[in-house]
Amino acid sequence: MNEQNCCVVGMQWGDEGKGKIIDLLSKDFDIVVRAQGGSNAGHTVVIGEEKFVLHLIPSGILREGVTCIVGNGVVVDPEGLLQEVEELRRRGIECDGRILISDRAHVVMPYHKALDGASEEALGEHKLGTTLRGIGPAYADKAAREGIRIGDFTDPRTCRTILERRIPLVNKILQNVYGAEPLDPVEVMQWALSNGEAIRPMVGDTVEFLNQASRSGKSILFEGAQGSLLDVDFGTYPFNTSSNTSAGGMATGCGVPPRELGRVVGVLKAYTTRVGGGPFPTELDGETSTRLRQRGAEFGATTGRP
Repeated sequence: MNEQNCCVVGMQWGDEGKGKIIDLLSKDFDIVVRAQGGSNAGHTVVIGEEKFVLHLIPSGILREGVTCIVGNGVVVDPEGLLQEVEELRRRGIECDGRILISDRAHVVMPYHKALDGASEEALGEHKLGTTLRGIGPAYADKAAREGIRIGDFTDPRTCRTILERRIPLVNKILQNVYGAEPLDPVEVMQWALSNGEAIRPMVGDTVEFLNQASRSGKSILFEGAQGSLLDVDFGTYPFNTSSNTSAGGMATGCGVPPRELGRVVGVLKAYTTRVGGGPFPTELDGETSTRLRQRGAEFGATTGRP
């Protein structure tokens, strides 16, 4: 076991306070890595009077000198990522040269969000309660070998070839399965080419980077997103997310051997909360519930849902 490294995961349904723990620990690490999930997750960190909510960029970005990695297991909304970078820069956080996105990570496309919304609407009262950020459909495309990876997304010719084949098929699903409006292929293509060019300077081989860094003695903090009870294999299926949120997902999500994770820290809180749908047998209602929610600021960092 590589004892200089550490992996932090949530032990409940997320919102356990991992962001705070990761922020406190990150000052002692050279690299912070995000290995799964997408912009459906959120880490809230308060520094002094300032509150930062991060969805894709690891919390280590708030610590000077820390390199932040978005691993291959993450599904990346490029537009959301660029907005996060811009917001951090606006607030005085230096990002240049500190963020590296895996060329193997998959892209959340506009049609993934359209499919997410159409699917939830079709489920009616049985909806899963997703964040409607396109995460599930992006992972579905990845598993079906229909996805588009960052390395291809940032290459205009390859990106165009993939989308010319994929967009017509998605539009058929939107129209014929869900009765939804099709997307404009030209707009989607322009969106992809523009965002691909914008994120290209941040893209690289993070697997090689991380393994080389570990061999050279750099310390790595693996940042879990969401919580273990949302794990696609071990969570409250089907009311869970579409990635592996437990410690095992960290190794496959960033391309390092499990022994490199080091010690694993699980974060939980005294009471349990969750957002989204699904059974919650211990749910507390009424005035006490409202008081706990308000005192604990128990609202989803991504959606604001109670």
